[in-house]
Amino acid sequence: MLKFQNKTVLVTGSGTGIGQAITKKFVENGANAIILGRRKEPLEETAKMLEGIIEEKQSNATIKIFDGVDVSDEKAVTGMFDALKSENVNLDVVVNNAGVSGPVTCFAHAPLDDFRSTVDIHLTGTFWTSVQALKVMKEGAKIITISTFFAEERPLEQRPYRFRSPYTASQGAKNRLVEAMSWELLEKGVMSIGTNPGPVHSDRIYKTVYPKAASEFLRVSGFEDLSPSEVEAANNEIVGLLGEDDETIKAGIKAAAEKLGKPETTLTNLLNKVKSIAEKIQKNTSTMIPDQQFLSQEQVATTVLTLADDAQAKILNGKIIPGDRVFYPVKSHIRSSVPKSEKNNLDGKHVYIVNADGDDQRVTSITSMIEEKGGQVALEHTENIDLFIHITGNVPNFSKLTELSRDEWDKLVNQFINTPATVTQSAIDTFVPGGSDDPRKFKDAKGRIVIIGPNLPIGKKISGHEMAKVEVFRGAMRPFATTVNQELSDVLKSNVRAFLILPGTVDGKEPSDKNIVNTINYLMSDESQSSSEVIFCPDETR
Repeated sequence: MLKFQNKTVLVTGSGTGIGQAITKKFVENGANAIILGRRKEPLEETAKMLEGIIEEKQSNATIKIFDGVDVSDEKAVTGMFDALKSENVNLDVVVNNAGVSGPVTCFAHAPLDDFRSTVDIHLTGTFWTSVQALKVMKEGAKIITISTFFAEERPLEQRPYRFRSPYTASQGAKNRLVEAMSWELLEKGVMSIGTNPGPVHSDRIYKTVYPKAASEFLRVSGFEDLSPSEVEAANNEIVGLLGEDDETIKAGIKAAAEKLGKPETTLTNLLNKVKSIAEKIQKNTSTMIPDQQFLSQEQVATTVLTLADDAQAKILNGKIIPGDRVFYPVKSHIRSSVPKSEKNNLDGKHVYIVNADGDDQRVTSITSMIEEKGGQVALEHTENIDLFIHITGNVPNFSKLTELSRDEWDKLVNQFINTPATVTQSAIDTFVPGGSDDPRKFKDAKGRIVIIGPNLPIGKKISGHEMAKVEVFRGAMRPFATTVNQELSDVLKSNVRAFLILPGTVDGKEPSDKNIVNTINYLMSDESQSSSEVIFCPDETR
């Protein structure tokens, strides 16, 4: 028998790319496959290819298609698993693979609807697919989630991934969700494993991510005599021509020039510049890898197949594999002990506090201490603001993430990801009016944004599970803040900064609002502007 004969695997986003390669690898090893995605045609083509493999292997495996299934669509996902349950299908492996590039642009310029939809697909799609899959999973089944190394952490390091803020927030949370589910599904005998494969050869990265990143660099830095909005409009018309033959490119350039009223030579030069920068990004990324080679999709598929092995899965349950094969040179972005600022940096400052979750006790305490330092606190938005403080509130008490309703989950995602993003973008718009469309306005602009995230659990004996539940949402906020701050400082060359404060300690001590205010006072100093630290854990002593 083949290794996965008589076993059934479901792979999200399996009509193309990595998802297709993973499904193919399982079918080559005898598995029945359930493939799904938003578009019917790629799924049908994939099914034909898989049926050919089944015939060749004589495995008697089956292929089942669910088209029109967007993993962010609650009804579509729920309906799919209800249908499988009614047919008495048992899943041995679920692979959370579906994803999108999302907006590849500075967060200040990213439409919030696109931000939310990216989070819905990557994070909520992973969560809801995993929860609903439990209806048709028995002891020994595995949930394997594909994430990204760009959001993963090392001690005192949180990686930014500029132009990809919703993507990094989602992936950071997904990594921690993998760990939380491993605690919660233990009694069911279902294992949860994650993999961060690093850069992979794919159309998405070559035709979308790198060219769009290059386009954003040119929108921000400028190109010839085009305004930022003209650069963006031109790139929207011509970037899709990359990789086409010369005649197609010439025709596309000509059509774009006529539509935009710009010289063909200008658009040709712009396209060549985009191509040059995209190739440089690719080259720079490859130098972070020991062998300077991106993984193939088949290699990723082999990794997933290995993780689905019974013996390997038991060893690796709850882990993110591989830890890292990429050297990503960044400075430290996380700090525990906060430098004491002898100067009162809050005196005379106008502070706007956004209390998203009704944490009135913390608001009252922080307001009182800021006012004692001479700051003027407003609970309503005014024009002359020096500092935005957003208090997310804490993760509510509940037994298990995997037992939450979709509404309960969506509320948590809004509280700790979407609302902080909305508040942060509103603050940026206040500090730099019109900066969303004209990045030139960011130069020398000033302002501070501080997000105060949820406390770690408090108590003498904190279980790993209790910690893991909170870390899912803190895990989203860390890469988000780091990415936004790098864009504001290094890309947009502004003096606007976004910081994240995470109260509480790993050993369950009570968080201190005084430590929070002392941190905020430091963050209002000139020193914090030039420092690389973005994330502060002021209650930790080491």
